[in-house]
Amino acid sequence: MPLETVPRTSLDYYLIAFDADGNEREESGVLLSQQLLNVLSSEPITDVFLMSHGWMGDIPAARHQYNNWIGAMAANQADLERIKQARPGFRPLLIGLHWPSKPWGDEELGGGAVSFDPTAPSPLEELIAQYAERIADTPAAREALQTIFNAAMEDMAPSALPDEVRQAYEVLNQEASLGSEGEGAAPESDREKFDPESIFQAAAAEPVNYGSLSFSGLLAPLRTLSFWKMKGFARQFGESSGHQLLQKLQEAAASTVRFHLIGHSFGCIVVSASLAGPHDHGTLLRPVHSLVLMQGALSLWSYSSDIPVAPGRAGYFHSVVADHKVTGPIVTTQSEFDNAVGKMYPLGAGIVLSDVNFGPGELPKYGGIGSFGIRGLGQEIVDLKMLPLNASYSFEAGKIYNLESSEFICDMSSGPLSGAHSDIAKPEVAHAMWSAALTP
Repeated sequence: MPLETVPRTSLDYYLIAFDADGNEREESGVLLSQQLLNVLSSEPITDVFLMSHGWMGDIPAARHQYNNWIGAMAANQADLERIKQARPGFRPLLIGLHWPSKPWGDEELGGGAVSFDPTAPSPLEELIAQYAERIADTPAAREALQTIFNAAMEDMAPSALPDEVRQAYEVLNQEASLGSEGEGAAPESDREKFDPESIFQAAAAEPVNYGSLSFSGLLAPLRTLSFWKMKGFARQFGESSGHQLLQKLQEAAASTVRFHLIGHSFGCIVVSASLAGPHDHGTLLRPVHSLVLMQGALSLWSYSSDIPVAPGRAGYFHSVVADHKVTGPIVTTQSEFDNAVGKMYPLGAGIVLSDVNFGPGELPKYGGIGSFGIRGLGQEIVDLKMLPLNASYSFEAGKIYNLESSEFICDMSSGPLSGAHSDIAKPEVAHAMWSAALTP
């Protein structure tokens, strides 16, 4: 059983992996989920922490992130002592999900410089196959990709998109089955009508990076499509595999066991979909106790029952709040230094970045939770600053807390364009997680 021990800590966790079709991978011929069910039914577990990473290419990368998160949690000895006192016999079961969310672009495209040398590691045919797998693997999509890459061979940064490239992008968008249904739609459809020329021009005016991925040049619309397609996969994975796993874990656990869901970036879509179930209509045996969304790459209106900028319309995951699927607090983090969510989200939704300027109290049609928090729920929302370790939260059950976290989520060493998006393995962030779990 792949029980992962976090170096130099008292905590360990189970890493359960799924393939691109959402099927659990066997470990030595055995499904780890079944062994976890046995643990829950036979051992005195008090709390289950189910976690989802965001954009991670492989299992080693996921393991690295979980080691960092849980290492930060384990280092907060004062929080551990408080929860042990509040919950006698406290014994957590920590589970990290790995779902395929491979980065799209720079590992094949050399950080923006395309090479089509037949002897290169990623020749044209391989690039087409890789992007077809990620976006749409149909004859029409492959033909469109051929057109796009052929144009990139000639000029990676033209002053405008050639007509044949623009048309190829429109075909690729159609083949990808990505909607453009506006505010509060499913994560992959929460955008304006796809306009490859506008995306190209906006990216040229202010280049954007997500992780190590550059969103500039002729391939900017391609990478944007990949970004939105991955949002859709995160939703589908959460609604199916994530939701089913959560159901089984609850069925195996005693009724006194508390469940806590934690997500980062696209992982916030995974855990939201795991709670909401298929198309926001799933049911669980009982509510979970807490939900923490770190730098969420999903709409600020996702949980709203009536979106203010689109009256009469509900956010895609509104049942999480409307049906009280979380009995304790919902906690989110925001950072002004998260350039990935701050810039990539509006760009992918079809908004020109220079237009994203808001006065105090104003909110956009399209924006990520990692920038604006959860919105559209009135008095249930509390805005706070993330607290230092020596300060106590007073979280209340049934409320949503948006934590302005720029003081702590601020390390931009991964690059000025992605910013502090992944700077979440901090003691102060872990303090907020423990505090959410500790809420009566």
